[in-house]
Amino acid sequence: MTVLRVGRTPDHFSTTATYFNGFRSNAATVTLTIDEDTQSLVGLADDGTEIHWPLSDIREVPDQAGGDQMVLQRYDDPVQRLVLADFELAPRLPNRRKKLRTTKRGPLIAWAVAAVGSVALIIFVLVPTMANQLARFIPPEGERALGEVTLQQIRTALDQTGLNPVPVCTNTEGLAALERMEERLQAALPEAQSLTVSVLDHKMINAFALPGNYIVFFRGLIEKAETPDEVAAVFAHEIGHVASRDPTRHALRSAGSLGVLGLLFGDFAGGAAALLLAERLIEAQYSQEAEAQADIFAHSALLEAKIAPDALATMFERFRELGGEASPFVAHFLSHPSLGDRIQAARDATPPGFEAVPILSAQDWRALQNICD
Repeated sequence: MTVLRVGRTPDHFSTTATYFNGFRSNAATVTLTIDEDTQSLVGLADDGTEIHWPLSDIREVPDQAGGDQMVLQRYDDPVQRLVLADFELAPRLPNRRKKLRTTKRGPLIAWAVAAVGSVALIIFVLVPTMANQLARFIPPEGERALGEVTLQQIRTALDQTGLNPVPVCTNTEGLAALERMEERLQAALPEAQSLTVSVLDHKMINAFALPGNYIVFFRGLIEKAETPDEVAAVFAHEIGHVASRDPTRHALRSAGSLGVLGLLFGDFAGGAAALLLAERLIEAQYSQEAEAQADIFAHSALLEAKIAPDALATMFERFRELGGEASPFVAHFLSHPSLGDRIQAARDATPPGFEAVPILSAQDWRALQNICD
């Protein structure tokens, strides 16, 4: 312990304070005086600690207990505290209102920008690249298992209580009509697709594809369609995504991105990530190129099936009219700035004088519309 050198101390100032060293919970009592030679506040606490604080280095901190005491700390050591019962010392502290030094913001901002940039690089560059590569090596069994589990998650996520998954429509006549629509489209494909097609009893205007060749319609879309050809056009578009394995790549990208965010924000159990993944697959935001390729696929398949591709344009136009309802499926199509171009492309894909063959009879169309009854 160093010897505390106390210089000349005026008789008019001496006070008792409570001292906290910042490391122990118990306080010490100290009698304070001012060393005029060094312009310091000095004293010896009853726990043996020497106080030697230059007056210019002392600042006052707010008294959170009620404001009837003066709480002091050193400018260069904010851990220690002195609590005085009166404010007599205040006039001798020239910098008692001075703010503490803050760390330079430049390096902090640079590190923050670098961190955000790193996360963005992972989510928007590395994860998509790895997902595209990984999708090539997933066996069909694994892909189908992923689609099946995701469909169950979606059914559960759409139920507000989480106890009753949205039911799958099972009307026999409606399923038979949907199967006839699929057979007509399958016959037009250059390569048959082993599809699992379901209709969920939900008012959402939506249809989407999942890994493992799952295609899911919502009752709301079938109800909003005015002709079976419009449903078939959406069907062909989703088959195009299946043929290109877009759902698998999208699922891997979404899962990878949500995994990174889960590590950052603490969702290690993955519950929230599973729900978000289900939501993102419902509202699948494929790239502009993937959407264009799915449209081209649909145009070709519809022509081969003797269905006018402009049925897809009609459905797109209906989506645009329904944009105010904020349906995820509608919002998905409206999110693409080239929707007008896609409508025109579907119109142009229909040759002049093209003679379409109805894909369903009037009876089958009524059955499909009542598939959830």
